[in-house]
Order: sequence, then C-alpha cells, then structure tokens
Amino acid sequence: MRDAFLVFGQPLIEQAEIDEVVDSLNKAWIGTGPKVHQFEKDFAAYKGVPYAAAVNSCTAALHLACLTLEFAPGDEVITTAMTFCASVNSIIHAGGTPVLADVNPHTLNIDPAAIEARITPRTRAIMVVHYAGRSCDMDPIMDLAARHGLTVIEDCAHAIETEYKGRTAGTIGHIGCFSFYATKNIVTGEGGMLISSDKAAMDRCKIMALHGMSADAWARFSDAGYKHYQVVDHGFKYNMMDIQAALGLHQLPRIDRYWNHRAAIWQRYMQAFADLGIGLPAPVEENTVHAYHLYTIRVNRECCGVERDQMLEALRARNIGVGVHYLAIPEHPYYQKRFGWRPEETPHATAYGRETISLPLSAKLSERDVDDVIEAVREICGACPAARTGATA
Repeated sequence: MRDAFLVFGQPLIEQAEIDEVVDSLNKAWIGTGPKVHQFEKDFAAYKGVPYAAAVNSCTAALHLACLTLEFAPGDEVITTAMTFCASVNSIIHAGGTPVLADVNPHTLNIDPAAIEARITPRTRAIMVVHYAGRSCDMDPIMDLAARHGLTVIEDCAHAIETEYKGRTAGTIGHIGCFSFYATKNIVTGEGGMLISSDKAAMDRCKIMALHGMSADAWARFSDAGYKHYQVVDHGFKYNMMDIQAALGLHQLPRIDRYWNHRAAIWQRYMQAFADLGIGLPAPVEENTVHAYHLYTIRVNRECCGVERDQMLEALRARNIGVGVHYLAIPEHPYYQKRFGWRPEETPHATAYGRETISLPLSAKLSERDVDDVIEAVREICGACPAARTGATA
C-alpha cells in the first residue's frame, strides 16, 4: 500500500517553467502577449506548419475549427463514439449536427467503413480523434473526404507526438486541434492550439478567438503604439494567456524526453500484464508513432474475476489514481434525449467504454510509482483463476 495517493496524469513542472511564469508576473504582462506569440511560433515549427493559433482549450480550438465551415441548419459532421464530450459539443455549438460512427475494436479509433456508411448529402466534415495517442487510419479517411468533398478536422488532444506514415497528427487533415490540459503530454494548465496550412481559416480562428476583434491585446497595447480595433465578426473569449504560454515554452523542448519516459512505462506495463488475461492495448502499427498518452486496460469478470468498477475502486483503495476514457457518447443522457442515440448503435465503443480503465502514464512517474501500479493490478487480478491462466478479455 502506498503512503501517498498517486494522482492520475499529474504533470511534471520544472524550474524553468516556474521562472518563466514569475517573469510574466514581474513584467505585469499576464494576458495574451509576447509569450503566447512565441509559443505559437515554436509549436508551428515543431509541427512543420506555417500557421498556429493558441487558445484557452482544445474545446475552443475544435469549436473554432467547426466555425470556419459556417454550417447551415442540418449540416452534419461525422465523429467517433469513443471520445470526450468536447468533440461532439464543439459540433453542436457551431450549429452542426453530430453523427456518430463506431470504432475499430482493435485500435479504438473511428472505423473508416463506419464513416462511409454514415455519409449523406448533408455531411460537411469528418472529425477524427486520435484516441490515446494512436493515429487513426488516415489514408482511407482522407480518400473518403476527397471523394465526397468533406473537410477533415483532427482532434489531436491525445496526439501531439503522433505520426502516420511520415506525417504528423494535425497536418494530415485540414485543421488540427491540440490540448495542453493538466493531464496532457505537455501542459499549460489549460490551453489549446490550432494548426493549419490554410491562412484564411487560421486568420478567422484568431479573430474569432478574441471577440471577433481585428487586433489582439498585444497589438493594441504594445510599445509600438496604440492600435484601434474593429469588431469584424461575432467572436468568443478563447485567447491563451502569457502565464499559460510561459509553461508551454519550456514544456515543448522536452517533448521527446517526456515521450521516451512514457514509452518505457508503456513497455513495462505491457510486459508486466501479459500473463493476466486482461485486455491490453494493441501493438503500435508499423510506420506510425504512438504518442503514449493513455495506457488503457480492459477489465471484465471473465478475464480477471472483477468488474471494471470494482477494479477502479480496488485501485483507488490502494492509493492508485485511475481514469475512464471514456464511456461511449451514446451512454450519456443528454445525447440520448437530444439525438435519440442508443448504446447498441455503436456496439464496439459501448462495450469498450463499459470495461476500460486508464492507468497512470505521465512524465512525472518514478520507477517506484510504476512498481506500485504494477503490483496493485497484479494483486487485484491474482486471486482470479482466469487471470492466472492467461485468459483473454
């Protein structure tokens, strides 16, 4: 039993970030300013794209990306049933109608065949989600988009480092959206980013992110002289602050070091749990890079003698913080009431969502932390004959 609770997804904050935040406070520029602009440039360079726009969350990024499509009533966007509610909500907030497609039960990513089955004359876009850091199968998805004249929005909240056949996540579709939330691979506390090669779309996103104004706060109040602004669109308050960017400026250069640490933890888990019979993540596909954002196991009574929620409680009782990513979207009452969605309509996502557990996986984990997670999982599973004989989920 651990003495202290192991917080799920706790970020690693180093001294350089702390000093950079203090520098912002000392300079009294804490809103959108030079550090946000530098973070945008650095992130664009990292992803190899000409344009990036920093915002206050990935949810905001997804909403702005959808707004660039200027939905008419009835316009549809196909997305996955295995995702966080923000993916679906962003479509709704932009005036579109979300349409759910089921996942491939092996990868847990949206199934291209399920996308094709849901394309109608009203379909305007496909929103893919690179679940847990594993790239969606983008070739057939982009082929569908080209044949039907659809825009592809990439939800890369889990996928900063992800690559697919030599291309980085967020650069394959038309717009990529990223998260720097406290549990993500690099963090700014809250925060997000849009990237694209489409200058017109990115210009509109930047304007919409700050009230629809033609000039941001830095341009208006910098020592270059006051600049008048005009409201040119109905915008939102989605801008990132320099205090947030101060973290990102130093997190980004460490992205490879953090990735290597998580990759090593991932491999330790794969080896440690191979004989337990629980469902483990699929091997990483050839010619791809997995971001190793989530390490998920699949638990049911047949494989290890306990139901998923029992294991959640057993792990927490051993001071191991865990997550559930996610209940399938049709499980939630709001969407059932508004759209009439039912869990049985996306059976693969539904079955997985009822059995999945995310184990700790972050750059801050020590060897002892990982040992404690492994010991706890093996201890919980060890009393079950099915687990000892290596039965599969």
